[in-house]
Amino acid sequence: MITVEEHRQRILAAVRPLEALTVPVTAALGRVLREPVRAAVDLPLFDNSAMDGFAVHYADVTAASADHPVTLEVVADLPAGTSLNPALQTGQAARIMTGAPMPSSADVVVPFEDTAGGLADSLGRISVVAAPPAPGTHIRPRGEEYHVGDEILRAGLRLGARQLAAVSAAGVCEVVVARVPRVAVISTGDELRPPGTPLEHGQIPESNSTLLDGLCRENGAEVVMRTQVSDDGEGLRLALDEASALGADLVITTGGVSAGAYEVVKNVAPMRFEKVAMQPGKPQGFGDGDPLLFGLPGNPVSVAVSFEVFVRPALLALQTAALLDRPVLPMRALEPWRTPAGRRQYRPVNIEPAGVRPSSSGGSHLAASLGRADAYAVIPADVDAVAAGDIVDVMLIS
Repeated sequence: MITVEEHRQRILAAVRPLEALTVPVTAALGRVLREPVRAAVDLPLFDNSAMDGFAVHYADVTAASADHPVTLEVVADLPAGTSLNPALQTGQAARIMTGAPMPSSADVVVPFEDTAGGLADSLGRISVVAAPPAPGTHIRPRGEEYHVGDEILRAGLRLGARQLAAVSAAGVCEVVVARVPRVAVISTGDELRPPGTPLEHGQIPESNSTLLDGLCRENGAEVVMRTQVSDDGEGLRLALDEASALGADLVITTGGVSAGAYEVVKNVAPMRFEKVAMQPGKPQGFGDGDPLLFGLPGNPVSVAVSFEVFVRPALLALQTAALLDRPVLPMRALEPWRTPAGRRQYRPVNIEPAGVRPSSSGGSHLAASLGRADAYAVIPADVDAVAAGDIVDVMLIS
């Protein structure tokens, strides 16, 4: 057997980054940045109020207190979005709302809460009953967060909703991203039938293509083909040809890579087949041509684990993502379980407040239990068993 790292290294060495495209921010959700995003405007764009209240001269209110209130004349009203910039004289104030630009002549904001009348008595004359602690209080200064030209997002970052909001706030309308990877998914096996169709003895519902379709799309890929073929070989040959014709960057097959008599992927696909020191997912195939070929085992848990360990990093590397791996955190095992000798174990687990617990009895065929898992406990190959209370590495997947 080879190690997980050896197989992964061979895969990543074959990855060639996809081309870069410029797209509108509105079309960039889930894409990976190929170039950093730099601010097109200062953030904030201008000095503005952080509170609803009054823009005033600090010197006018520095001695204000409940016992000795300071009376000011309100000479302007500044809502958010105003272009007014009133010149305030000594003893004058402007009512101002959160986000409105500060008058150039004011240097502090007194919130409504620090006046005798508050919002209800905020025009005409006001009484300030609490002094602000210093000039600049409750003011958001121009460029406090970023200045024009500052890098706000680094290359290699996947763009989610928060990142897109940051890009838009910085005045940027287009970003340079990696092209979406195109993936073909091929399930093999005479026993497979579409879910919901009548089943004869020996037949089972096909679920691997559903699993891989979702996992690929969750990681920024477009599934251009999804099919199921029999074990005779001809269907697989045609499917591989179709995947190439559709411009697939990556083809994933499931089943047909083990040591049985009807291993169609082993017999047909131009891959190198290995035994990898892991559980589940020991039989693996990989072809480093164009498209990249991944031959995964057929059991659903093996498919899910193999995707996380080998396919997902390749998909992300195609997009030049900065991070290829899931977060891993140490957590306490809440019950004991067995581990395979000499193989790294990826055990589906549920996360509870006190730690993690296996989500099933451990079989790689237990597809329904996989749906309950929050994470994989990753147990080194030299560990013989996990005891209740042991601290284990946990790969977060949801």
